[in-house]
Amino acid sequence: MTTGPKQQQSLLLVVVGACFLMVMMDNTILNVALQAIQRDLHADNSQLQWAVDAYILVYASLMFTAGVIADRWGRRRTLAVGLVIFAVASALSASAGTPGSLILWRAVMGIGGAVVPPATLAIIKNAVPEDEQGRAMGVWAALGGLSVAFGPILGGALLERFWWGSVFLINVPVAALCVALLFVTARESRSAAEFHLDLPGLLLSTAAIGAVVYGVIRAGEDNDWFAPASAGMILLGTLLVVALVVVERRTAHPVLDVNLFRSAPFAGGTTAVSLAFFALTGGTFLLVFHVQLVLGHSPLELGLILLPVAVGSVCSAVSSAGVVRRWGFRRTVTAGLLLLALSFAGLLLATQTSPLWELEVSLLVAGLGMGFVMGATTALAMTAVPADKAGVGGAVNNTLRQVGAALGVAVMGSVLSMAYRDHASAVLDALPAHLRGQAGDSLGATLFVLIEGRQAPARAVQAQGAFVDAMHITLWVGIGVLLLGAVTTLAWVPNRVAGRAEALRTSSSGGRPS
Repeated sequence: MTTGPKQQQSLLLVVVGACFLMVMMDNTILNVALQAIQRDLHADNSQLQWAVDAYILVYASLMFTAGVIADRWGRRRTLAVGLVIFAVASALSASAGTPGSLILWRAVMGIGGAVVPPATLAIIKNAVPEDEQGRAMGVWAALGGLSVAFGPILGGALLERFWWGSVFLINVPVAALCVALLFVTARESRSAAEFHLDLPGLLLSTAAIGAVVYGVIRAGEDNDWFAPASAGMILLGTLLVVALVVVERRTAHPVLDVNLFRSAPFAGGTTAVSLAFFALTGGTFLLVFHVQLVLGHSPLELGLILLPVAVGSVCSAVSSAGVVRRWGFRRTVTAGLLLLALSFAGLLLATQTSPLWELEVSLLVAGLGMGFVMGATTALAMTAVPADKAGVGGAVNNTLRQVGAALGVAVMGSVLSMAYRDHASAVLDALPAHLRGQAGDSLGATLFVLIEGRQAPARAVQAQGAFVDAMHITLWVGIGVLLLGAVTTLAWVPNRVAGRAEALRTSSSGGRPS
């Protein structure tokens, strides 16, 4: 039985969406296995942090280069190779016997994962008619949004039955199935333009993104934004970005068309989604500790509690194309950012004894807001990108989003740490002097020291209350970023974009269609 064009297109969206979900999920699934990894591999806190961050660092640094390769070499072929690398590295991560080998193979997973977002977006842009791309990209964004809850749920379910390596090994059959279906559903596509290797542009872009992301990760890890390893790398990355812009403007055949950022749809869309990811990723980071250490839920229960985020995100992302047709891009993105801000305001009411349904309502609102932002901004940004550079455009969009996410965890994590130490001073001062530094690292560290020292349970309750107060302070940072994003969207993002031609007219004139 043969399938028609519509069925073929739907199957293609499922396949590329599953690829995107898998690599996005690897940002969250590992978190639930960290305790087991620490026990079995005797890893210290720094090694655990880098088991998480090695993937993020390589993933973000190479995404732009991966987009260029996909455009030149073929999107389907590049995606298939990336999935194979991801699967092999996942299997090797599952069998890692030392923290160092786990960190190494996680970095290799980042190489394969970096290919997926730009290649899948480019495949959609080339395979789906322009008038249907908004809906298709909404589906793509919705499947990616599932990772927020699906990662912890799947990871928690696997850990209840298997060892920690199962959270990596599950990628192997999924990736194999995706590769097989990819050659059935997707036609090969590549840039029709003559290939010119812009090696300086590729090297500068990789180094710039890598330096910025590394500096941000170190700043959040050490809670010191002025240390040479953090501030120095962020400054170096910024200077490399400036050098990249200068070099690409003078290159006859640049890999990065800097004029993309003169396009209101592209610049406005990428800025809005980066700010949204800053807030949502940072906010999720806070909730992981609140749900597990304050409310006392297991990793699997954490994933189930976060499920409203995924449900809301899927519903709004899938419907975002229809909402955009009625409201326009500007209003849809602004509404999404304001819904996210409203959800953060709801979380300000959270206490140690708040009913769970209040938290769930806020998470559902957050998911609805995020889905509107992701679905609308992805379609908006890609309107400014010509088909032969779809991989590059998708890579820039996703790279900036990933940088926003890393900044969200680092900045909001730093604010949380400083506020927690301040509010928990009474608990920390009551401990022996040699334990105060260790206990002040986090709520988890405080509870560990209190339990080991057989302190009164009232001290733990007091520490949990201090964390809730610190979380409320940190949430205001997220609210401020989201409101800034809403104002920026109203001032910058166009409401209607008829297609690529109009986007280019907007870019060349510096104006914005209303």
